[in-house]
Amino acid sequence: MKRPATLFFDDLDSSLPPPVAAHPALSAVMALVRELELRDDPRVREAVQVIEVLLRLHADAETLAATLLHALGDRPEIEALLKEHPRLRPLVEGQRAARKVWEIYRDRRPGEAEGLRRLLLAIIGDLRVVLMLLARQLVRMRAAPALDPSARERLARLTLDIHAPLASRLGIWQLKWELEDLAFRHLHPETYRRIVELLDERRTDREAFIATCIARLREALDQAGIRYLDLAGRPKHIFSIWKKMQRKGVEFGELYDIRAVRVLVEDVAACYAALGVVHSLWTPVPGEFDDYIAHPKANNYRSLHTAVIGPEGKTLEVQIRTREMHEHAELGVAAHWRYKEGGAADEAFERKIAWMRQMLLEVREEAEDTGRLLEGERPALVEDRVYVLTPQGRVVDLPAGATVLDFAYYVHTEVGHRCRGAKVNGRIVPLTHRPRSGDRIEIITGKEAEPKRDWLIPQLGYLSTARARGKVRSFFHRLEHERNVAAGRELLERELRKLSLERVDLAKALEKLRFQKVEDVYVALALGDLSPSQVARALADEEIVPSAPPVAPTRPRHRESPDEGLVIEGVGRLLTTLARCCQPVAGEPIVGFITRGRGVSVHRADCPQLLRLAARDPARVLEVSWGTRAQALQEVGILVRAYDRKHLLKDLTQAIAHADVDIAGVESRVIADQGLAELRFGLKVRDFGQLSRLLAQLEGVRNVIEARRIR
Repeated sequence: MKRPATLFFDDLDSSLPPPVAAHPALSAVMALVRELELRDDPRVREAVQVIEVLLRLHADAETLAATLLHALGDRPEIEALLKEHPRLRPLVEGQRAARKVWEIYRDRRPGEAEGLRRLLLAIIGDLRVVLMLLARQLVRMRAAPALDPSARERLARLTLDIHAPLASRLGIWQLKWELEDLAFRHLHPETYRRIVELLDERRTDREAFIATCIARLREALDQAGIRYLDLAGRPKHIFSIWKKMQRKGVEFGELYDIRAVRVLVEDVAACYAALGVVHSLWTPVPGEFDDYIAHPKANNYRSLHTAVIGPEGKTLEVQIRTREMHEHAELGVAAHWRYKEGGAADEAFERKIAWMRQMLLEVREEAEDTGRLLEGERPALVEDRVYVLTPQGRVVDLPAGATVLDFAYYVHTEVGHRCRGAKVNGRIVPLTHRPRSGDRIEIITGKEAEPKRDWLIPQLGYLSTARARGKVRSFFHRLEHERNVAAGRELLERELRKLSLERVDLAKALEKLRFQKVEDVYVALALGDLSPSQVARALADEEIVPSAPPVAPTRPRHRESPDEGLVIEGVGRLLTTLARCCQPVAGEPIVGFITRGRGVSVHRADCPQLLRLAARDPARVLEVSWGTRAQALQEVGILVRAYDRKHLLKDLTQAIAHADVDIAGVESRVIADQGLAELRFGLKVRDFGQLSRLLAQLEGVRNVIEARRIR
């Protein structure tokens, strides 16, 4: 493809399309270049050449402005301009973020190029940055002959590993073939020259053969009354020839598609009509017909491909498509990366690449609308992965929402088992920390494999991937049965103490929990197959309290208190109040006690105060249960003990807010000689389940020793 004459900065005004040249952001950047007297700066000259490439891709004015602005480096004037034109910021910052990938690439290990390509796409905030990076790399490859051999080889290797595959995946054929051929020329100069010589030696014969085929095909199409827009030989690029020779293990002369013709027609019907003419004119090669119109490729590439035995018994490839299909193929849709790079990408990554191709297509079709280029809704198709780095620079991809502990198990099971802490970008973080793409993670390990059972409790947020949880469960499965029983019992007792539900009969909840033996429940708790809060809720739902006070005889009528959402067995409308001594919460087993002058006082069934009252006067005990309106907020007291530190109260209140719980009051005191802090919260919760989940989340806050209910 013939390139236009090289532009200089002073030529830009006359070379830009009028709507682009008039864009205020681009005008402001060009004015800044003149003001700083940088028109002849080498970086500005390179940026102008990059803009020359981007104009061929119909890039918008903001992309051109950000390309030029990036060449100015880190100057105070740039920040002022970005404040004035904030839409340029993600484009400039995306180019800066890409530097991280180039730095990692220098220390890469074999086989890591794919991870780096994914990391690059993940850390770039605006997809137009990809166009700028590809165009800049093409400009540098064109200038590579001026570099020393080692620098030239490094640049070419980077091009083949990162840039050319991205251009291929995005279907930008105009950039792809030139990037590949230039890189191949510098990496394998002898092979490159040999293929060029073979092409030159056979060029006359090949061109004569193609001319004969085109003449016969033109005559046949005219006779059939099929109107064609163009008939031309299809170019075959040097790197593509070499790759096919390597893949098929054949010599140059055995490649049939060195001789190829492309037919452009007006519409889809004409495509199939032209195909009939081709097959009537020459004999088709069996198994070499592909209908990508009826069955487009995943990247929306559409065309008819067939191979025939042409004149002189030579094989000829013919491609038939409409002009629209051809333009899409040249500028962003027809990517053959799946079979040329080997191996298929995962579904989420495929969706993201497909979306990117569509956005590039919109650049072509809406080039004059500078305000809409590459804009749009992204969330539904954004890849749900996070790309992070090991200390050695290896890229690891994790599901979105994964924690640093998930990362440790992804690196190696033993690393996860021995994990004691983590650093992200050199800063110590909790194991529940969720890294972002581009973060470098270092796992701090101990000598012994000692995973914690708390890691399996979902509410604490240590692990989000099933893969990591499975590895922790497998570790505990290997422990002896007695240790699991003891550990499970300890987990449950700790949960019940927090909820003040210590006096319970677990055996009576087996049916609800779907276990046959109490020991099985303890083992399930120890292995993380069952959470302590699930067991606690089952116990509360079943009202399993062994020493519940005797209940006075009642009539078989229910009456619901309109104020408290309580159902009272008996006659008449009675005033009810929740006892302040134990503050029962919806879902817990409760009992009523008739007071003198204050109606029915409702206690938790295991409340010590209630047990004393019932022992003295059992006739005043009433059966009470939660009614249909028991979801009203109820106040409970929570005690949190923790090692004192800065921002402790802020972190605790944030955890409470995230649990959607209201704070009615808070008291705190510091035990200075022990370095401890005690905080008492008055909270308003909906029910027992919400309280259980909140206590688990509070215990997950850094430095917290315990969080339990106190009334």
